[in-house]
Amino acid sequence: MALIKTENLTLSYENMTVIENMSFEVNPGDYLCIVGENGSGKSTLVKALLSLKRPVGGSITFGGGLLRREIGYLPQQTNAQRDFPASVSEVVISGCLNSRGIRPFYSPKERKKAAENMEKLGITELKNRSYRELSGGQQQRVLLARALCATKKLLLLDEPVSGLDPMVTAEMYELISQINKSGVTVIMVTHDMTAALKYASHILCMTEENRFYGTLEKFLVSDAAAFMKGSAVRG
Repeated sequence: MALIKTENLTLSYENMTVIENMSFEVNPGDYLCIVGENGSGKSTLVKALLSLKRPVGGSITFGGGLLRREIGYLPQQTNAQRDFPASVSEVVISGCLNSRGIRPFYSPKERKKAAENMEKLGITELKNRSYRELSGGQQQRVLLARALCATKKLLLLDEPVSGLDPMVTAEMYELISQINKSGVTVIMVTHDMTAALKYASHILCMTEENRFYGTLEKFLVSDAAAFMKGSAVRG
């Protein structure tokens, strides 16, 4: 059963329709890359998937035991977020906030989950460091560990390698791929077509001229793929 399914989804931004009659689904184990031009509605779609924006038309349904509050989200970083004054361990365990409910303290189980995710992302030795003192790549690992504390099923990543150097970018993509192979479904918004073609199982392409949803294999022979390649060359 699909974890997320949209049917004839229509979304608006500042009273203008940016997505109209969009249908796609995300199944367990998928690695869906959302690609497209600036202004094509990718950010608006992310907000809708996080239940932060209501559809103008159509629907978004959740299944497979996935609750809306159980999506692990890694947003694009702002300068203010990069300067956040907290320790690495505090940032990571804050991913458990939604599951904590009204309890004033984190449980031993939640602390164990945070420790396991720091170990998985190779940042255990940084746990007492201030988040604001870390490099960009280290900060992204911390935020990815935080997102994993929020979910066992689905990660939603919005430009997760933005601003990172090529070596750190490659490491980040490999970490995300390993997480996907471990059984966590991934939705990644990206401008990096090379990475999308390397890692994705499915592509959602959003442009004014072309819209496509399907497997990577079908995307490669579609008009949307040719358009995106042309856009990259022109850019």
